[in-house]
Amino acid sequence: MKIRFLGAAGCVTGSRYLLDTPDARLLVDCGLFQGFKHLRKRNWEPFPVDPASIDAVILTHGHIDHTGYLPLLIKSGFSGPVYATPGTRDLCGVILPDSGRLQEEDAEHANRRGSSKHQPALPLYTEEDANRAVEAIEAVPFHHDLSLPGNAHFHYQRAGHILGAASVWLEAEGTSVLFSGDLGRPHDALMPPPDPPGAPDYVVVESTYGNRGHGQEDQSEKLAEIINRTAERGGVVLIPAFAVGRSQSVLYELSRLEEAKRIQPLPIYLDSPMAVNTTSLYDAHPDDHRLSTQALREMESRTTFIRSVDESKRLNELAGPAVIVSASGMLSGGRVLHHLAAHGPDPNSTLVFVGYQAAGTRGSQILHGEREVRIYGSTVPIRCEVESLSGFSAHADSDEIIAWLADMERAPRRVFITHGEPDAAEALRKRISYELMWECEVPTMGEVTTLTEPGGAGDALASL
Repeated sequence: MKIRFLGAAGCVTGSRYLLDTPDARLLVDCGLFQGFKHLRKRNWEPFPVDPASIDAVILTHGHIDHTGYLPLLIKSGFSGPVYATPGTRDLCGVILPDSGRLQEEDAEHANRRGSSKHQPALPLYTEEDANRAVEAIEAVPFHHDLSLPGNAHFHYQRAGHILGAASVWLEAEGTSVLFSGDLGRPHDALMPPPDPPGAPDYVVVESTYGNRGHGQEDQSEKLAEIINRTAERGGVVLIPAFAVGRSQSVLYELSRLEEAKRIQPLPIYLDSPMAVNTTSLYDAHPDDHRLSTQALREMESRTTFIRSVDESKRLNELAGPAVIVSASGMLSGGRVLHHLAAHGPDPNSTLVFVGYQAAGTRGSQILHGEREVRIYGSTVPIRCEVESLSGFSAHADSDEIIAWLADMERAPRRVFITHGEPDAAEALRKRISYELMWECEVPTMGEVTTLTEPGGAGDALASL
């Protein structure tokens, strides 16, 4: 059995791990690259192997950097089964068509502005392509063992992180590989903690926050302080948030703060059609999160859900105080860009980041001090206050990743560290090597490693 790292190697996005056995070819995750232009260009490159040669795709969770390439994989010839947890399947029903619409809108904008090198500019895939991909997804419950081609089998373990998120335990040729997926936090307000990892032979672990901790500061208190001082100035608090998971976490925290009278009652808007649709899925999957029905109802009652474009545009003329939660979380697209153009130049307003900002995104630029950004061809000055609350992250930090690994029943043969910027992945590698004294490495893009020789278990000693 061999593993090939086709994404999330040397970067955070584009998760794609290919497992080759003598009798089957399996793909774990099928994500889009995001961030820097040179990464996004990889989405347009031919898939490294013939998609028709892949026997099955196994998804860890619904985020676009883990699922967003699936419509193109199917369009390019893949025709096998796609597996996901029930929550992830339903999230993909929201996320993938939205991605297809955005691809079509981006191509339309490029053609209108004449800003593309290609005439005409074409979408990576369409909403119709995305709907076909959603129809291909088969739901597999947590902890249910499922047979795969080539005498392989797998089951899902809870990963926390977001609704439906899973780690993948996969066995073939007598050897087990555990793909962490994106690990959540042990004390997350919305999501259950990750399941204990067990005793896999090999581990592929994420390292988004492999070089840092989230800190012990009370994030609720800090958010309350930000909202209160912005409200005193009459400004708008703009919170870019991922439509899946983070938006709901922020709305829940705002509801708790208002209930406890730690912030004054003020209008709270959720302006992201995808986030609005995603929020309703928490009712459909009550076993996948910690929120009670009452907490969900209270959160929803305090929030104005914005659906139409006209309603969204009216928020740009909003006089504060108010809170706007809108996607995308990294300011890479979506309605939040119009709100940033409207409220970013206002020194009375505040921009609050509550999630990871991938290198190359507008969010990362602003977080690292840029005070001018380009939005739809125009330069927008950023004069508002800028804050970042890492405690809202749905990713485990360095200590939490180490604690999850240390909970293994025995040392794995090797740990592969992925899904992190180079400095984060290398920092985690050093910690695993020094603190746990395990074999570990940070694979490079396209690297192929032999896990077992044909006919029996072996050691991951040969990289081809």
